[in-house]
Amino acid sequence: MTSRVSSGEPTQANSISQRLAEFAFAQAYTPVNTEARAKARDLLVDVVGLCIAARNTDYVQAVVDARETGDQVLIGHRLQASASSAALINGTAAHGEDFDDTFEGGPVHSGAVVIPAMLSAAQSYHLSSDDLLRGIVASTEVLCRLALVVPKAVHKAGFHPTAVLGAFAATLGICAATRTDRKVTANALGIVGSMASGIIEYLGDGSWTKRMHPGWAAQSALRACALAMAGFNGPRWVFEGKHGAFSTFAPSVDPAIDKLFDGLGEHWVMNTITFKPYPCGTMVQPYIDCACVLRSKGIRPEMIDRIICKTAEGIVHRLWQPLAQKRSPQNAYAAKFSVPFGVALGLVRGQATLDDYSELAVHDASLLSVAGKVSYEIDPDNPYPAAYTGHVRLQLLDGSVEEVTQSHLRGGISAPLRRSEIDAKFMANATYGGLQEAESLLQRCNELFECEVDTVDIAQLFDAKP
Repeated sequence: MTSRVSSGEPTQANSISQRLAEFAFAQAYTPVNTEARAKARDLLVDVVGLCIAARNTDYVQAVVDARETGDQVLIGHRLQASASSAALINGTAAHGEDFDDTFEGGPVHSGAVVIPAMLSAAQSYHLSSDDLLRGIVASTEVLCRLALVVPKAVHKAGFHPTAVLGAFAATLGICAATRTDRKVTANALGIVGSMASGIIEYLGDGSWTKRMHPGWAAQSALRACALAMAGFNGPRWVFEGKHGAFSTFAPSVDPAIDKLFDGLGEHWVMNTITFKPYPCGTMVQPYIDCACVLRSKGIRPEMIDRIICKTAEGIVHRLWQPLAQKRSPQNAYAAKFSVPFGVALGLVRGQATLDDYSELAVHDASLLSVAGKVSYEIDPDNPYPAAYTGHVRLQLLDGSVEEVTQSHLRGGISAPLRRSEIDAKFMANATYGGLQEAESLLQRCNELFECEVDTVDIAQLFDAKP
């Protein structure tokens, strides 16, 4: 295990970036196993559907309007942009409604960073379908493992782990897909460390910056790789150095480097990625499930006196505080990161769809009344971040108590969504975004990795009518 020393020079001969470069180079020439191939397919389908769902939103339109000119495809638009702008736009759209995949143990969102980065790389470097697949798998695996190295610590430091760690992972994936040599890959990882960013101040007012974080990470990876391929060099100890990524973005923990390398290339933690059933913050979702169960028992809002939820200390600052703002979110986006609002949706509507997270919904008096009754207590035994749990206890006006606990995140390793459910989610998102030929697009996504294509025609896959 690599350790930090006072001089800033780690004790191990090969740096983490060099060891990751070895992995990337090996993956470029290694067949992808069946499970990882299936997960890559599901990530692609999920991201494309999400991009279609968000394509008409104001925040996506703003990023589209700010694009650089170029010849790359924007998913769901008959427009083109530069490689960097395409990655930024597609990544912003994929993550914009917070409906994309997540990884228990981090948390990080893989698809919204990896798929846009790799699709732009495929067009820039004329990748085959197998090269594209290898890049998706390598970057997704490393992103999940990086989250395990510094669990909770990136958030605690005020940064968005998807944005910070995603930049490194996407860089590695592009290098694997393009069969870049080890030295250039290590330099690319060193370079992207100075591009990784993403603060979580959006939590205070529901502003848009979180939405762009995955796209920013994706475009940063493209730029870092291009610089490294042109001969630019980056710091060797970018992860573990005195001023490296771990010290900067996760200073509260000693990084568990063994989580990054143990079984890397043999055991695929990416196979446990969660596909979300609801378009909101990951840790809110089990609470919505609990609330929906209580509603199914016949409990109605007018019967409720108080609502108490047990929670993990690690999510309080993001999803519970300031409590007054979480009970009455400033806008629809802020509502996605409010447990009280999510609980209210479950109890009042028995669902949480894209339409339920609307500007109209956040002003719904019936929802705000219930959200105003929700409070929390910290459970010291909560397993977060190893697992995401839910708990809702109702104290009713008649003096009785109703309580539901959920020990897992639906869609995750304990209760994964079936392929048919992921496809149904795609269809619903494509329909929400106004796509007429959704079934045809789904079929083209399915066919991408079924047989090797010398050069992937991204335009044919994703050039959808607005």
